[in-house]
Amino acid sequence: MVKRTPKLPVNIDRNEQISLSEQIRKGVTDAISKGLLAPGARLPSWLDLAAQLGVSRGTVKSAYDRLKDDQLVASSPSQGTRVAPFLPEKNNIPTISEPVPNSALYRDFLLARGFFQMGIPAKDNFPATTLARLFSAAMRARMSSQQLYPDPRGEIEFRTEIAAQLALSRGLKCHPSQIFITSGFTGALSVILQALKLHGEKAWVENPGFPPARKALELAGLSLVAVPVDHEGMNIEFGLSHAKDAALALVTAGQQAPLGVTLSLKRRAQLLNRADQNHSWIIEDDYLGELQLNHRAAPALASLDSKGRVIYTGTFSKTISPNLRLGFLVAPPSLIDIIGDIVATLSPAPEPALQMAIRNFMHEGHFLRHLRKMKRLYHARSQALCAEFNQMGHKAEIKGLSILLQLPETVQDETIISQASHYGLAPSALSRWYMPNTPSHSGLLLGLADPEGKDLLQACKKLDHVIRNQS
Repeated sequence: MVKRTPKLPVNIDRNEQISLSEQIRKGVTDAISKGLLAPGARLPSWLDLAAQLGVSRGTVKSAYDRLKDDQLVASSPSQGTRVAPFLPEKNNIPTISEPVPNSALYRDFLLARGFFQMGIPAKDNFPATTLARLFSAAMRARMSSQQLYPDPRGEIEFRTEIAAQLALSRGLKCHPSQIFITSGFTGALSVILQALKLHGEKAWVENPGFPPARKALELAGLSLVAVPVDHEGMNIEFGLSHAKDAALALVTAGQQAPLGVTLSLKRRAQLLNRADQNHSWIIEDDYLGELQLNHRAAPALASLDSKGRVIYTGTFSKTISPNLRLGFLVAPPSLIDIIGDIVATLSPAPEPALQMAIRNFMHEGHFLRHLRKMKRLYHARSQALCAEFNQMGHKAEIKGLSILLQLPETVQDETIISQASHYGLAPSALSRWYMPNTPSHSGLLLGLADPEGKDLLQACKKLDHVIRNQS
């Protein structure tokens, strides 16, 4: 029996202003998007399709090359040209009318969307009903109260609740007057940098570390010193030998971002002693607070500070939701006045009703119950993801609230990220967390926000497919 060549539902019009190869590409793309060509379906050869449409073989080759660039088809000598087994997902992100800043921060950290996205809490366990009820009640109370300007430091009830929570869970004893409510961690960091006025000074930063925080320090005029991170956290001896005169250190002591290690007690003592002797400052970014998966979270670095050199920052973005844009800082007594002036004139606290809703969420016990639930969820999810990728032949390990997926030496993580985005996947490239022009490692950081099920399993298979295609 003669094998029939599959015919494509493609028509061309030689009177069109569009080139013939583009018409072919568009016709095949439409057939795939409408389901007329299923994943794995074989396409005609260049010669057969050229004969079918009455065009040159080069015209068909050009169209097929474009389809391969769009990740819609794959070719091999043995299989011919087929529809790709995993098709890129349609972009469901609303079109942005204004231009997006041409910045790596927006591309890599602020606008990335998809499975395995870092830095966001679990999507399927957000306490929406409780928070909506509390926010509605708080807003009604605010609208019915006397119309006055709110305290720019934040609502006293909320600051008092945070002080009690810090003493209980982070070992940090402070007075509510030391607490200032901010628009997330970035708002706290902005206020701190304005207060310290360290333009032209040196700052230690963890390497790898959170790029947006590094960028903030650069914008404040600081010269960054990349301090390596190992199994004990930031290498303080390295910092002392390379920039002993640094005026600032930015550290994630509780769970290092992104490697998840805890700053050891020895290095905490070294860092505090050095700050005391040099009259330098430490900004502690406690972005996860007590949300530790494997054991009880270590006390905050600030809880050991008896000299007033640590400025502590916390946020509800990871423990509740980044939609809140709600954080806080704990100022040493010597900085209360200057920070008070800054928040009064430049960066007042967010909406009081939002503050009171979260205060009541904490005061009524919902917050601690929510954290306990999330710890169990993240622990189970991280174990399952590691097992899935290890079973596929990869090396995966838990790093704080993420999974680090090792890559073959020949594979660049940035290439994987670029390809994965076509399939609705948004892991983070480990190499992008390192300062430019410093030694770095390649790997993929996978967030734990996605619920278990067939969609997540399919996402794992897609990522495995992308990695193997690059190996």
